[in-house]
Amino acid sequence: MRHTQLRSFHAVAALGSVTAAAAQLNVSQPTLTAQIRALEEDYSVELFVRAGGRLRLTEAGTQLQQITRRMFAEEADARHFLTESRELRTGHLRVGAVGPFHVTEMLVAFHARYPQIEISVSVGNSHDVLKSLTDFRSDVAVLAHVEKDARLWISQYSKDRIVAFGRRDHPLFAHQRKGLSIHELHGLRMVMREHGSNTRRATEEALVKAGVKPDIVMEIGSREAVREAVAMGVGFGVVSAAEYIGDERLAFLPILDADIYNYARIVCMRDRIHTRLIAAFLATTKEIGKARSRRGSASITDV
Repeated sequence: MRHTQLRSFHAVAALGSVTAAAAQLNVSQPTLTAQIRALEEDYSVELFVRAGGRLRLTEAGTQLQQITRRMFAEEADARHFLTESRELRTGHLRVGAVGPFHVTEMLVAFHARYPQIEISVSVGNSHDVLKSLTDFRSDVAVLAHVEKDARLWISQYSKDRIVAFGRRDHPLFAHQRKGLSIHELHGLRMVMREHGSNTRRATEEALVKAGVKPDIVMEIGSREAVREAVAMGVGFGVVSAAEYIGDERLAFLPILDADIYNYARIVCMRDRIHTRLIAAFLATTKEIGKARSRRGSASITDV
Protein backbone atom coordinates (compact mmCIF):
# COMPACT_ATOMS: atom_id res chain seq x y z
CA MET A 1 0.00 0.00 0.00
CA ARG A 2 1.33 3.37 -1.03
CA HIS A 3 0.51 6.76 0.38
CA THR A 4 -0.40 8.00 -3.10
CA GLN A 5 -2.97 5.20 -3.46
CA LEU A 6 -4.69 6.16 -0.21
CA ARG A 7 -4.54 9.84 -1.15
CA SER A 8 -6.21 9.09 -4.50
CA PHE A 9 -8.89 6.98 -2.85
CA HIS A 10 -9.55 9.67 -0.24
CA ALA A 11 -9.94 12.42 -2.84
CA VAL A 12 -12.34 10.40 -5.00
CA ALA A 13 -14.35 9.29 -1.96
CA ALA A 14 -14.70 12.89 -0.78
CA LEU A 15 -15.55 14.42 -4.17
CA GLY A 16 -17.44 11.48 -5.74
CA SER A 17 -15.72 12.05 -9.06
CA VAL A 18 -12.46 10.94 -10.64
CA THR A 19 -12.39 14.10 -12.75
CA ALA A 20 -12.72 16.41 -9.75
CA ALA A 21 -10.23 14.39 -7.68
CA ALA A 22 -7.65 14.36 -10.48
CA ALA A 23 -7.94 18.14 -10.81
CA GLN A 24 -7.54 18.61 -7.03
CA LEU A 25 -4.47 16.37 -6.87
CA ASN A 26 -3.05 17.69 -10.15
CA VAL A 27 -2.69 14.22 -11.71
CA SER A 28 -4.24 12.68 -14.81
CA GLN A 29 -7.49 10.74 -14.61
CA PRO A 30 -5.88 7.50 -15.91
CA THR A 31 -3.17 7.78 -13.21
CA LEU A 32 -5.79 8.26 -10.50
CA THR A 33 -7.91 5.35 -11.78
CA ALA A 34 -4.85 3.09 -11.95
CA GLN A 35 -3.86 3.89 -8.35
CA ILE A 36 -7.33 3.03 -7.00
CA ARG A 37 -7.51 -0.13 -9.13
CA ALA A 38 -4.10 -1.23 -7.83
CA LEU A 39 -5.26 -0.69 -4.24
CA GLU A 40 -8.37 -2.82 -4.85
CA GLU A 41 -6.39 -5.56 -6.58
CA ASP A 42 -3.64 -5.67 -3.95
CA TYR A 43 -6.20 -6.37 -1.20
CA SER A 44 -8.88 -8.12 -3.27
CA VAL A 45 -11.53 -5.64 -2.20
CA GLU A 46 -14.04 -3.47 -4.05
CA LEU A 47 -14.04 0.13 -2.84
CA PHE A 48 -16.37 1.82 -5.39
CA VAL A 49 -19.32 0.88 -7.59
CA ARG A 50 -20.76 3.03 -10.37
CA ALA A 51 -24.36 4.18 -9.93
CA GLY A 52 -26.09 6.72 -12.15
CA GLY A 53 -22.84 7.95 -13.65
CA ARG A 54 -21.28 8.57 -10.24
CA LEU A 55 -19.01 6.55 -8.04
CA ARG A 56 -20.53 5.23 -4.83
CA LEU A 57 -18.58 3.82 -1.91
CA THR A 58 -19.03 0.18 -0.99
CA GLU A 59 -19.24 -0.87 2.65
CA ALA A 60 -15.48 -1.52 2.65
CA GLY A 61 -14.90 1.85 0.97
CA THR A 62 -17.00 3.65 3.60
CA GLN A 63 -14.99 2.10 6.42
CA LEU A 64 -11.70 2.91 4.69
CA GLN A 65 -12.83 6.52 4.23
CA GLN A 66 -13.35 6.86 7.99
CA ILE A 67 -9.73 5.83 8.45
CA THR A 68 -8.34 8.09 5.71
CA ARG A 69 -10.28 11.07 7.08
CA ARG A 70 -8.41 10.70 10.39
CA MET A 71 -5.15 9.92 8.60
CA PHE A 72 -5.15 13.00 6.35
CA ALA A 73 -6.49 15.24 9.11
CA GLU A 74 -3.51 14.22 11.26
CA GLU A 75 -1.19 14.73 8.29
CA ALA A 76 -2.55 18.27 7.92
CA ASP A 77 -2.05 18.81 11.66
CA ALA A 78 1.55 17.57 11.39
CA ARG A 79 2.21 19.89 8.44
CA HIS A 80 0.74 22.82 10.36
CA PHE A 81 2.77 21.95 13.47
CA LEU A 82 6.02 21.77 11.51
CA THR A 83 5.32 25.10 9.82
CA GLU A 84 4.56 26.71 13.18
CA SER A 85 7.70 25.19 14.70
CA ARG A 86 9.84 26.42 11.82
CA GLU A 87 8.56 29.94 12.39
CA LEU A 88 8.80 29.54 16.19
CA ARG A 89 5.12 29.97 16.82
CA THR A 90 5.02 26.77 18.83
CA GLY A 91 7.42 24.60 20.81
CA HIS A 92 8.68 23.82 24.30
CA LEU A 93 12.04 25.05 25.61
CA ARG A 94 13.37 23.10 28.60
CA VAL A 95 16.05 24.85 30.65
CA GLY A 96 18.08 23.59 33.60
CA ALA A 97 19.81 26.02 35.96
CA VAL A 98 21.72 26.08 39.23
CA GLY A 99 19.97 29.26 40.36
CA PRO A 100 17.20 31.61 39.36
CA PHE A 101 19.06 34.90 38.89
CA HIS A 102 20.58 34.88 35.40
CA VAL A 103 18.22 32.32 33.90
CA THR A 104 15.22 34.50 34.79
CA GLU A 105 16.76 37.44 32.94
CA MET A 106 17.33 35.23 29.90
CA LEU A 107 13.87 33.72 29.85
CA VAL A 108 12.05 37.03 30.31
CA ALA A 109 13.83 38.32 27.20
CA PHE A 110 13.18 35.09 25.27
CA HIS A 111 9.50 35.08 26.19
CA ALA A 112 9.15 38.69 25.03
CA ARG A 113 10.46 37.65 21.61
CA TYR A 114 8.65 34.32 21.36
CA PRO A 115 5.53 34.52 23.54
CA GLN A 116 3.97 31.37 22.08
CA ILE A 117 6.88 29.12 23.06
CA GLU A 118 6.25 27.13 26.23
CA ILE A 119 9.11 27.37 28.74
CA SER A 120 9.90 25.11 31.69
CA VAL A 121 12.79 25.53 34.13
CA SER A 122 14.23 23.01 36.54
CA VAL A 123 16.64 24.23 39.24
CA GLY A 124 19.15 21.86 40.81
CA ASN A 125 22.81 21.32 41.59
CA SER A 126 25.44 21.39 38.85
CA HIS A 127 25.68 17.60 38.56
CA ASP A 128 21.95 17.10 38.10
CA VAL A 129 21.54 20.02 35.71
CA LEU A 130 24.39 18.80 33.51
CA LYS A 131 23.12 15.21 33.55
CA SER A 132 19.67 16.38 32.50
CA LEU A 133 21.27 18.13 29.54
CA THR A 134 23.39 15.17 28.42
CA ASP A 135 20.39 12.85 28.85
CA PHE A 136 18.40 15.20 26.55
CA ARG A 137 15.82 15.91 29.25
CA SER A 138 16.65 19.60 28.90
CA ASP A 139 17.67 21.69 25.90
CA VAL A 140 19.91 24.26 27.57
CA ALA A 141 21.70 24.53 30.91
CA VAL A 142 22.85 27.62 32.80
CA LEU A 143 25.79 26.71 35.02
CA ALA A 144 28.45 28.51 37.00
CA HIS A 145 31.20 26.00 36.32
CA VAL A 146 31.50 23.19 33.79
CA GLU A 147 34.46 21.13 32.68
CA LYS A 148 35.31 21.17 28.98
CA ASP A 149 33.67 18.29 27.14
CA ALA A 150 33.79 17.66 23.38
CA ARG A 151 30.03 17.04 23.40
CA LEU A 152 29.24 20.43 24.89
CA TRP A 153 29.02 23.96 23.52
CA ILE A 154 29.87 26.37 26.34
CA SER A 155 29.41 30.12 26.28
CA GLN A 156 30.24 32.62 29.02
CA TYR A 157 27.21 34.75 29.76
CA SER A 158 28.40 36.86 32.68
CA LYS A 159 31.34 37.51 34.97
CA ASP A 160 30.37 39.08 38.29
CA ARG A 161 32.64 40.08 41.15
CA ILE A 162 32.08 38.38 44.51
CA VAL A 163 31.67 40.79 47.44
CA ALA A 164 31.54 40.38 51.22
CA PHE A 165 28.47 41.53 53.13
CA GLY A 166 27.41 41.80 56.75
CA ARG A 167 25.22 43.69 59.21
CA ARG A 168 25.46 47.47 58.99
CA ASP A 169 26.34 47.69 62.69
CA HIS A 170 29.42 45.45 62.27
CA PRO A 171 32.69 47.23 63.16
CA LEU A 172 33.94 46.85 59.57
CA PHE A 173 31.26 49.35 58.53
CA ALA A 174 32.06 51.84 61.33
CA HIS A 175 33.86 54.14 58.89
CA GLN A 176 33.03 54.85 55.30
CA ARG A 177 35.36 52.77 53.19
CA LYS A 178 35.52 51.62 49.59
CA GLY A 179 36.21 48.01 50.42
CA LEU A 180 38.25 45.60 52.49
CA SER A 181 41.35 43.50 52.12
CA ILE A 182 41.05 39.76 51.80
CA HIS A 183 43.34 39.52 54.84
CA GLU A 184 40.62 41.17 56.95
CA LEU A 185 38.60 37.97 56.47
CA HIS A 186 41.18 36.02 58.49
CA GLY A 187 39.48 34.73 61.63
CA LEU A 188 36.25 36.53 60.69
CA ARG A 189 33.06 34.63 61.50
CA MET A 190 31.47 33.68 58.19
CA VAL A 191 28.34 31.99 56.91
CA MET A 192 29.04 30.04 53.70
CA ARG A 193 27.07 28.19 51.09
CA GLU A 194 27.36 24.41 50.94
CA HIS A 195 30.35 22.64 49.38
CA GLY A 196 29.75 22.52 45.63
CA SER A 197 28.55 26.11 45.47
CA ASN A 198 30.52 28.02 42.86
CA THR A 199 30.56 31.14 45.06
CA ARG A 200 32.15 29.15 47.86
CA ARG A 201 34.59 27.39 45.52
CA ALA A 202 35.85 30.65 44.01
CA THR A 203 36.09 32.34 47.42
CA GLU A 204 37.96 29.47 49.07
CA GLU A 205 40.45 29.30 46.19
CA ALA A 206 41.24 32.99 46.73
CA LEU A 207 41.45 32.55 50.52
CA VAL A 208 43.87 29.64 50.24
CA LYS A 209 46.00 31.56 47.75
CA ALA A 210 46.18 34.50 50.18
CA GLY A 211 46.82 32.28 53.21
CA VAL A 212 43.62 33.49 54.86
CA LYS A 213 41.49 31.26 57.06
CA PRO A 214 38.15 32.65 58.20
CA ASP A 215 36.06 31.09 60.95
CA ILE A 216 33.25 29.34 59.07
CA VAL A 217 30.55 29.04 61.71
CA MET A 218 27.66 27.91 59.52
CA GLU A 219 27.04 26.28 56.13
CA ILE A 220 23.65 26.79 54.46
CA GLY A 221 22.47 25.47 51.13
CA SER A 222 20.39 28.51 50.18
CA ARG A 223 21.39 32.01 49.12
CA GLU A 224 18.35 33.48 50.85
CA ALA A 225 19.03 31.59 54.08
CA VAL A 226 22.64 32.81 54.10
CA ARG A 227 21.39 36.38 53.82
CA GLU A 228 19.01 35.94 56.75
CA ALA A 229 21.70 34.34 58.91
CA VAL A 230 24.03 37.26 58.16
CA ALA A 231 21.23 39.74 58.92
CA MET A 232 20.79 38.05 62.31
CA GLY A 233 24.45 38.66 63.10
CA VAL A 234 25.77 35.09 62.74
CA GLY A 235 28.67 36.26 60.61
CA PHE A 236 29.74 37.75 57.28
CA GLY A 237 28.76 36.24 53.92
CA VAL A 238 29.93 36.41 50.32
CA VAL A 239 27.75 36.77 47.25
CA SER A 240 27.97 37.73 43.60
CA ALA A 241 27.54 41.50 43.34
CA ALA A 242 24.89 40.97 40.66
CA GLU A 243 22.88 38.79 43.03
CA TYR A 244 23.20 41.02 46.09
CA ILE A 245 19.74 42.12 47.19
CA GLY A 246 19.54 45.46 48.98
CA ASP A 247 18.46 45.16 52.62
CA GLU A 248 18.38 47.98 55.17
CA ARG A 249 19.92 45.61 57.72
CA LEU A 250 22.92 44.82 55.52
CA ALA A 251 25.81 46.45 53.66
CA PHE A 252 28.45 45.05 51.33
CA LEU A 253 32.13 45.71 50.69
CA PRO A 254 34.17 44.77 47.61
CA ILE A 255 37.30 42.72 48.29
CA LEU A 256 39.82 45.12 46.84
CA ASP A 257 42.97 43.03 46.64
CA ALA A 258 41.53 39.76 45.27
CA ASP A 259 39.89 39.09 41.94
CA ILE A 260 37.09 36.69 42.90
CA TYR A 261 34.39 36.17 40.29
CA ASN A 262 31.23 34.21 39.77
CA TYR A 263 30.45 33.12 36.23
CA ALA A 264 27.27 32.15 34.45
CA ARG A 265 27.74 29.90 31.45
CA ILE A 266 25.22 28.73 28.89
CA VAL A 267 25.68 25.11 27.91
CA CYS A 268 24.01 22.95 25.29
CA MET A 269 24.84 19.83 23.32
CA ARG A 270 27.19 20.84 20.50
CA ASP A 271 25.26 18.89 17.87
CA ARG A 272 22.01 20.70 18.77
CA ILE A 273 23.10 24.34 18.63
CA HIS A 274 21.60 24.82 15.17
CA THR A 275 18.12 23.55 16.01
CA ARG A 276 15.77 26.51 15.62
CA LEU A 277 14.54 26.65 19.21
CA ILE A 278 17.98 26.44 20.80
CA ALA A 279 19.51 28.77 18.20
CA ALA A 280 16.79 31.34 18.95
CA PHE A 281 17.53 31.10 22.68
CA LEU A 282 21.28 31.50 22.12
CA ALA A 283 20.70 34.50 19.84
CA THR A 284 18.53 36.10 22.52
CA THR A 285 21.12 35.60 25.25
CA LYS A 286 23.83 36.94 22.97
CA GLU A 287 21.88 40.19 22.62
CA ILE A 288 21.52 40.41 26.41
CA GLY A 289 25.25 39.74 26.68
CA LYS A 290 26.01 42.68 24.41
CA ALA A 291 23.87 44.92 26.62
CA ARG A 292 25.67 43.61 29.72
CA SER A 293 29.00 44.33 28.06
CA ARG A 294 27.97 47.94 27.42
CA ARG A 295 27.13 48.20 31.13
CA GLY A 296 30.57 46.87 32.04
CA SER A 297 29.91 43.13 32.40
CA ALA A 298 31.73 40.52 30.36
CA SER A 299 30.13 39.65 27.04
CA ILE A 300 29.32 36.17 25.81
CA THR A 301 32.28 34.32 24.37
CA ASP A 302 32.35 30.86 22.83
CA VAL A 303 34.58 28.31 24.57
